[in-house]
Amino acid sequence: MKRIGILGGSSDQATADYYRRFNDAARARFGGSNTAELLISSMNFAFVTDCLRHERWKDMEQYLCERAAALEGAGAEILLCVSNTLHRVADSVAAAVDIPFVHIVDPTARAIQRAGLSRVALLGTRPMMSGDQPKSRYTRQFDIEIIVPEAGEQEVIDRTIFEELCRGQFTAEARDTYLGIVDRLRTQGAQGVILGCTEIPLLLKQSDRPDLPMFDTAGLHVEAAMQLAVPAD
Repeated sequence: MKRIGILGGSSDQATADYYRRFNDAARARFGGSNTAELLISSMNFAFVTDCLRHERWKDMEQYLCERAAALEGAGAEILLCVSNTLHRVADSVAAAVDIPFVHIVDPTARAIQRAGLSRVALLGTRPMMSGDQPKSRYTRQFDIEIIVPEAGEQEVIDRTIFEELCRGQFTAEARDTYLGIVDRLRTQGAQGVILGCTEIPLLLKQSDRPDLPMFDTAGLHVEAAMQLAVPAD
């Protein structure tokens, strides 16, 4: 198995979930006591949130590129970042290393295409929902139409992510609020929903809306990285 480098810490909740998912995948693949070969560079989330709130994207880009290069130098053979939002600077991060960078949008978009869908809703942080990147990658490269919640709903989703989900608080009230927004987006023609923040799959499950496809970006991201890390039989 190739060694996977993880740009983590955004947030620690998502990073811990990625760690668990990779090890579960390694056990499922190899059995016994096998676990994944992982290197994690965990960022200070306070720095991340400050960069997002003040749109310090150049600082964020430099920070991630430096850590990506450090992971490569430490022996990582594959690289990924656990945050959908931080993929706004993914092209620069990928260019900073010579190892494959697994973009979180690509496996999610391919899963949407396999499901035969062309118009899906996106839940995530406010920068993710309101900005162009990486949202436009779905449309530009995969011909998938993205619809997002209205401005007031975006604020509610964003606040819940940073004040609750990223702090390990997953309440029934938050779940009901998110599902209400999902239901409204469905009336606007959403054929499915992208859980476009890697903490959201810790709150919402497919079983919450069995007849509406939910695309777990974290799970699909891990699956894609494992396909690269584990040689085919």
